[in-house]
Amino acid sequence: MGKLVDPVRNGSMKPFVVSHSMVITLALPMTLAYMTTPVLGLVDTAVVGRLGDAALIGGLAVGAILIDVIFTTFNFLRSGTTGLTAQAVGREDEVEKQAILIRALMIAVGAGIAMCILSPLILKLGLWAMDPAVHVAEATATYFVIRIIGSPFALANYAILGWMIGLGRTGLGLLIQTVLNSFNIVLSIVLGLLAGYGLPGVAAATVISELAATILGLIICWRLMDRNARPSRARIANLEALKRFANLNADIMIRSFVLLSAFAFFTAQGARLGDTQLAANAVLMNFFVISGFFLDGLATAAEQIVGRSIGANYRPGFWRGFWLTLLWNVTLAGMLSLCFWFFGHQLIDLITTVESVRAAAYDYLIFASLTAITGVLAFQMDGVYIGATWSREMSTMMVLSFIAYLVAWWFLRDFGNAGLWIALHVFLIMRGITLSIRLPVRAKAAFD
Repeated sequence: MGKLVDPVRNGSMKPFVVSHSMVITLALPMTLAYMTTPVLGLVDTAVVGRLGDAALIGGLAVGAILIDVIFTTFNFLRSGTTGLTAQAVGREDEVEKQAILIRALMIAVGAGIAMCILSPLILKLGLWAMDPAVHVAEATATYFVIRIIGSPFALANYAILGWMIGLGRTGLGLLIQTVLNSFNIVLSIVLGLLAGYGLPGVAAATVISELAATILGLIICWRLMDRNARPSRARIANLEALKRFANLNADIMIRSFVLLSAFAFFTAQGARLGDTQLAANAVLMNFFVISGFFLDGLATAAEQIVGRSIGANYRPGFWRGFWLTLLWNVTLAGMLSLCFWFFGHQLIDLITTVESVRAAAYDYLIFASLTAITGVLAFQMDGVYIGATWSREMSTMMVLSFIAYLVAWWFLRDFGNAGLWIALHVFLIMRGITLSIRLPVRAKAAFD
């Protein structure tokens, strides 16, 4: 396919080039950025693992889960900011671009401070829900109390990254994420091991890195802004804009909670099948996580192109962006599934050395290998709907898909773990199908 540029300007329509190179330029940096995250987790675990205390490893794991749940709740700061910014880019509205970032940062800092104030209650509830052993709980508290101090910085980084993606400056997003994770890795080793601070040092390393990334991000954002187009306080506090952002964020939050519930349900049902099967499923879910990192990168490209097309009222760009990102998504998903199928045994052996877990994982490898294919349309549609800020459909279709997931499991429960995996595939497929059905209707309304 060649480049598409519509030379005819009709009203507010602002054509721009949509090409394969544009998709790759947007997607590749964020794919690389996302892939640095699991490396960081491995390094932190390795550092704490060398301290010779199993309770510290457990404390890190439990504390990281609590922090991840909190921050995942506020992931809307990234995706919501991306969609709104991309649309402002399409409209060529410099003032609104800056106002969106300032609003997002205000919410991020406010929410971060609130998390710090509520941290004793959050920690108490988290330990009650997780119910770890006494020594693990003590280690968790140590890690959590330090990490929560970085909440304003962590959430601000969500807003900054979302703004960068919305602008189409994913290379700068990669730079900030690379600095964040690289700095974190080095500091974790220095403070955790070399300086002898142990688990508190690992937690402090993350907070310091989040602060450094925030400072770097703000400097970059400042340099990208047009100083002749500053938003007024009234523009920043515009009630309609704030209401739209709030509604968008609420819908995305609901979507995130339902998604977390779906995977929590999968884990809970796996636990009922025995410790070995639970462990095997945990190993196999790494295949889906790896697929997610890659497919999220291409979803990022869809977010920016679709959002920009909506803002520019440019229908040809919308549909070409959709089809090009879908083509790359399907191609990559197929390649990943083949790689998982042919090299899955080696990857399983790399993740675990327990023979019983390996054997159980081998039996269900085909189900894990296919998650990239059955989930590809869902990832694609997430990018489209986030860019278009059609958040209400996202949350509604997520709930409907979750219900289909539960119904499928009810009918397939007698098939044990195979039935559980099939139900998960039903969930992924339903997400893609339900959003796809609504796409032509929403696109027609957006451009008509």
